Parts: sequence; C-alpha cells; structure tokens
Amino acid sequence: MSSSRSRQAITFAVLTLAVTSFTLLQSLIIPVLPLVEERYDASQNTVTWVLTAYLLSASICTPLLGRIGDAVGKKRMMVLTLIALSVGSLMAALAPTIGWLIVARVVQGAGGGVLPLSFGIIRDEFDDHRRGTALSVIASLAAVGFGTGIVLGGAIVGSLGYPWLFWLPMIVTAVAALGAAFLVPESPVHGTSRVPATPAVLLAGWLVCILLPISQGNVWGWASWTVIGLLVAGVALLVVWVWVELRVDVPLIDMRMMQRRGVWTTNVVAAGVGFGMFAAFGFLPQLLQTPAEAGYGFDATITESGRLLLPSAVASFIVGFFTAHFIRGFGARAVIVTGTLLNAVAFASIGLFHDATWQLYAATSVQGIGGGLVFSSLANVVIASVPAHQTGVASGMNANIRTIGGSIGTAVMAGIVTSHLGPAGLPLEAGYTVGFLVLAGAMLVAVAAATRIPEIRVASESAVDGADDAVLAALPAASR
Repeated sequence: MSSSRSRQAITFAVLTLAVTSFTLLQSLIIPVLPLVEERYDASQNTVTWVLTAYLLSASICTPLLGRIGDAVGKKRMMVLTLIALSVGSLMAALAPTIGWLIVARVVQGAGGGVLPLSFGIIRDEFDDHRRGTALSVIASLAAVGFGTGIVLGGAIVGSLGYPWLFWLPMIVTAVAALGAAFLVPESPVHGTSRVPATPAVLLAGWLVCILLPISQGNVWGWASWTVIGLLVAGVALLVVWVWVELRVDVPLIDMRMMQRRGVWTTNVVAAGVGFGMFAAFGFLPQLLQTPAEAGYGFDATITESGRLLLPSAVASFIVGFFTAHFIRGFGARAVIVTGTLLNAVAFASIGLFHDATWQLYAATSVQGIGGGLVFSSLANVVIASVPAHQTGVASGMNANIRTIGGSIGTAVMAGIVTSHLGPAGLPLEAGYTVGFLVLAGAMLVAVAAATRIPEIRVASESAVDGADDAVLAALPAASR
C-alpha cells in the first residue's frame, strides 16, 4: 500500500471513530430517560433538558466550529472538539445530580463540529478516486449512529450499567483525539483567519430562541407567552443575522453560498429527512412498548423495541459504501430523489400497516435504504457546490438544518400523538397513524426539493479555488 493510501486509510479510521462516537451520543440516552428520571429523582420536565441542552449546544457548535476549522485549521479544531466530547462524557458518567448531567450534555454538544470538520479533512486529504466513497460512508454514519444508539442504549444499561452509556463514548473519543493529534495531517486549505463575533452571537441567539420553544412546547404549552415570545424573537434575530451577514466584510456564513442551487436544495432535503427520521426513530419504540390491551401495541421492552431500528441502521451503513458508485452511474439527483421517495413510502407504510412486527421490520429496512442513499449523497452535493475554503461551514449548516428539522418533526409528532389519548391515558392508534402519514408528507416536500438538485455524476471533484462564486468543473452551467 502506498504511503498516500496508507495515510488516507488511517485518517478515515480516525474520522470514523470520531463521527460514530458523536452520533451515538445523540441517541444512546433516549430509550433510558425513564431510568434517568428515577436515578436523579427528577421530574419528567427536568429530564427533557438532558436532550434539549444537547440539541441546543450541538446546533450552535456545528456550523460555528466548521467555520473556525476553515479559518484556523481543521485538524486543530477536530482535536479540540474530540477533547470536549471526552470531557463531556466523563462529566456525564460521574454526574452526581441532574443539573450536572445537563451541563455535561452541553459540553458534549460541542461534538457537533465533528461532522463538518470530517467532511473538510476528507476533501483536503483524499484523492478523487476515494473521496466520494469516504464522504458517503462518513455521512451515512449520521443516520446509522442515531438509530444504533437507540438500539444499544437499553442493552448497555442492562449488561454494564447506566454510567457506561458515557464511559464507552469517552474511551472511544479519547482514542480518536489521540489519533487526530498524531496521525491526521493538517489540512492545507484555509480561509480567512478572522472569525466575526457579531454574526456568531446572532446565530447562537436565533437558534436558541427557535429551538428552545420547539423542544419545550409540549411542556410549556404552545399558546404560552414564553413559547410565542421566543419564536417571535428567534425570527427577528434570524432576519437581523441575515442582514448583518450580507453587510460585514468577513461573514460567518456567506449568504451567497447559501443561495447556490446545490446548497439550498440539499438544505431543504436535509430538513425534511431530519423531520421524518428523528420523529420516527423517537416514536417507533413507543409504538412497540404500548401495552397490548390498547389494541395495537406489542408490550415490548426497551431492548426489544430498540431492535426494531437495527435493520434501518444496517441498511443505511451498507448503502453508504455504494452510494458514490450510484452517483457516478445515475447522478446525485436521481439517487437523492429515490432515497426520499423510499422514506416517504416507509413512513406511510408504518402509519397504515402496523398489525405485525414483520410489517414494521420491512418498513424500517426500506427506510434504512432510503436514508442511506440520502445522507451519504447530500455531503457530496454540498461539497461539490462550494469552494474548498467553505467546506466546513457549508456542510456544518447542512448537518445543523437536519438537526433543526429533527427537533421540529419530533415536536410535531409528539403533539399529534398526545392529542389522541384514550380513556386510560394511552395514545390512540389514530395518533400514530396520523403522525406517520404527516412524516410521509414531509418527505414528499423533500422529494420536490430533491428534483431541483444539480445533476452531478461525479462523486466528488476538486474545487476551482478562487472567489466565493467558484464552482466545480463537474457542475453544468445550468446548475450554477
């Protein structure tokens, strides 16, 4: 094996460890939240902050750390990000109180920078032949990790104990941090070394003001002044942020970049897929855990219900290895349209046909194939649509928009399910039927956006460096 191939293989192994740890931490704790509530003698409302704190932190850090990595060096920021993940996991494993655990989850949220930094390193370090497959596999881990975390959460607690939900990721991220520090080469591509403070503060402000009420709306009440006020403030800050970004000499996120056809279309698709996937993965286990006397449940345990997502995770991961070849043969647009359609079919199937577990296993397998096609393709399109020095921030915003879509989808699904309650306080079957059909509808919106994605038949090419409006030679004029 040549030294170049060997270096790329080592770099890929380190990035795989890093991304896997971050994506698992997103969902490992979801199936054991009732245990967290009991362990810390906390209320259900308080326990929801274990998820909310992580969501807010990751949403802010993902694009910000991607932008900083573009400016000061992706390897340096990758090492710091992995250290933050390790420290946050250590804090969570040793947390004596629920407040301490929530702070630990905020620190863990800094790991959101792992995704855009990984994409940037791959673009800088990998040759054209291997870059597409590497991007596809790393991107697919975002979908695989979320579902796998739900599968593993109950099993880890049952066999090793609750603290190992965090000890295991801490060990893996510590190893990945050492690997990044000593084995990953420093990326040669940098943008300006200046990171503007005002746009960064405004970005954090509107994300918090929008995501916080969406995450807590079912607790605080959607018609409460707190929720309404935060949403209005969030929209206002978003408008101000865009206005500032268009006028500062050095923007945090170039609005001209966000208007590129290859960027805005993939962002809409990411929002739609996140909307459906996060909500589906969050509520499918609840559907299976519903008592049989409700007329539709399966009396499943946490571990048994988590296994339902295993086919989706496996299918997504396997598809990631072949997506680059599909893009070369059929074009990115066709691959992503196919993936979003499969997701729509899967969610509609779950809503209409859930009388037997085999129907759900079939649907989640289809969803896994579709999700794998979409996630592992979006990174290629985004990176192919921007200059090299904007790789981190562009891919970071795409990952961030997927997370925002997921938080909205989860809130919408929760609102639908809880609005259909039976006499015993259990959700009615109609709630899940309507909810999953709504998720299917959101995927049809993603399908419509996917049809507008630029036609790229090359998995990844080198960027034409220069001004912000430089594009890849692989892109036809109609897509510019």
